[in-house]
Amino acid sequence: MKKKYMLLPAMMAAATLVLVGCSGTGDTENGDPATGGLSIDVPDVPMMDKLGKAEGEVNIVAWSGFVEPAWSEQFTEETGCAVNRRVAGTSDEMVTLMRTGDYDLVSASGDASLRLIAGGDVAPINIDLIPNFGDDTVKGMQGQIYDTINGKSYGVPIGRGANILQYNSEIVTEAPTSWDVVWEEDSPYAGEIIAYDAPIYIADAAVYLMTHEPDLGITNPYALDQKQLDAAIELLKTQNGIVSEYWADPVAQITSYAGGTSVVGTSWEILRKLTEDEKFKSVLPEEGSTGWADAWMISDEAKNPNCGYLWMDYTSSAKVNGAIAMGFGMAPANGAFCETSEEAAAHCEYFHATDEEYFENVWFWTTPLEQCIDGRTDITCTNFQQWTDAWLTVKS
Repeated sequence: MKKKYMLLPAMMAAATLVLVGCSGTGDTENGDPATGGLSIDVPDVPMMDKLGKAEGEVNIVAWSGFVEPAWSEQFTEETGCAVNRRVAGTSDEMVTLMRTGDYDLVSASGDASLRLIAGGDVAPINIDLIPNFGDDTVKGMQGQIYDTINGKSYGVPIGRGANILQYNSEIVTEAPTSWDVVWEEDSPYAGEIIAYDAPIYIADAAVYLMTHEPDLGITNPYALDQKQLDAAIELLKTQNGIVSEYWADPVAQITSYAGGTSVVGTSWEILRKLTEDEKFKSVLPEEGSTGWADAWMISDEAKNPNCGYLWMDYTSSAKVNGAIAMGFGMAPANGAFCETSEEAAAHCEYFHATDEEYFENVWFWTTPLEQCIDGRTDITCTNFQQWTDAWLTVKS
């Protein structure tokens, strides 16, 4: 389960990151070549066809920082819809809460979205009712495999980010271009490497193996057959012998770098920024990386669907989507935000908001399924439970 934080100076404590993703360019293998996304059997949930009268409230499950008074109060003034927020700490918690039927919307990450879609817990989105989900939405967050199924959109994009390689440039004096400094047993930084502590990290190993062991035939780090999963686990077990520590808590990760325990490893751009120390640098290595993307989804049992649609449209505007992105520390989905001010432009540049070439090398999280999402039909891929069980063997 993925845990998220509002990464401001008063950051919250920790969580376990769990699930997994897909290509940053919209994977059309095993999908619809026109719209992108994925083709799988899912429940036939009806889509809202027109807006009606606002119900007066909307109940939202969201990551910390996604629903804040700075913009929710204005929404209430404009629409008459009071906003009731429930902050969730993990994707598993979000799925559980959405299945109670008590919530209208959720800010789902790729590891939760496919579970919700496959379970019939969320409805397809009528994008015609969301004018702000239009041409200004960055191309790389449209028609993606984690929220577009059988040609139908189930998510309204919020923001995205890559899992990057961070390093202490005073010690790692030659800027790395490859993940080999954290994966190879003979790394000069053995004992000073920090790594994710979650099953999601299996995908990071798979990304590395795609380049360095091509004979394994991995073409999507979230579509692993048993042989491929075994190879990724073997690499992770090798890495286990050279890591200084694993992290799930962003505060602990920052402390590990600042205190000198770790000098190189996996990070988010916002975590590097929060170190407030220019000696810490980052790079998206030549092999590419994993990443995450979030989207609003509406419950199939939403009691307040009209207010829900109004919220999804409101928060998709350049101004509000940008406020969410700056508050959390990620690339906004609405590219027009980048042109609203010098501060916005600087934020977008730092987080590569409109740089699709950058995100083409990022494999965004989604749930691993037995149906291989790389297009193979002659073999069964490993599912999330198998990934979870395999991860437990890495540090045992």
